[in-house]
Amino acid sequence: MTQPLTDTHIVIVGGSAGIGLATAATAKARGASATLIGRNAERLELASKDIGGARTGVADISDRTQIETVFANMSPIDHLVITAGSLQAGLVAESDPDRLLRAVDERIAGALYVIKAALPLMSFQGSIVLTGGQYSDRPTGQGTALTAMAVRGIEALAQSLALELSPIRVNVIAPGLIDTALFDSLGADIRAGIFRAATKSLPVGRVGTPEEVADAIIFLLTNGYMNGEVLHIDGGGRLV
Repeated sequence: MTQPLTDTHIVIVGGSAGIGLATAATAKARGASATLIGRNAERLELASKDIGGARTGVADISDRTQIETVFANMSPIDHLVITAGSLQAGLVAESDPDRLLRAVDERIAGALYVIKAALPLMSFQGSIVLTGGQYSDRPTGQGTALTAMAVRGIEALAQSLALELSPIRVNVIAPGLIDTALFDSLGADIRAGIFRAATKSLPVGRVGTPEEVADAIIFLLTNGYMNGEVLHIDGGGRLV
């Protein structure tokens, strides 16, 4: 049964840019109100203006105290979307383990902090969408081991929580290569090379857009029978 978004409240952690911001814009177009949470107050303000207005909250997803403070003043929540998470790339033999483990701090511990803080405010008819990724199914062996571990862990967490938090639904969106600022940390040349290679190898012949992932997230929010699933939107990247 499709559930309307009209007059619902959607909280998006990681909502100041990329997939999170695109999801907020799409949800607002469907009649929802949005709260955007991110680390940078200025970026949040700009994001709010971009989509015609949204409440904002400043918090680092890996900081439990900051997350609890933001949710302490939150209004009731219908849907929770977590898209926050940086790309921690580096070969294990050559990298600082604490830096690589930030992928786990953000995607596993951070998701737990957010869910725990949000639960008292959530509607039993609502849902949670976590963010996994293609590395779960297609590890590269090129310095993404910790990110792959984290996104695989998100899938296991979501499937367990779909049972534990019932009737609240819990699903995972698993994007492939999407044109967002996530890859900026690798440098302009490496980013451009990755995108060129993807254009040649992906069955669809291009990388994806944040708006395409946002549409898939909206499907997970509004389909009342979708639960405990991992929805891949990767242009066929898992196949090549």
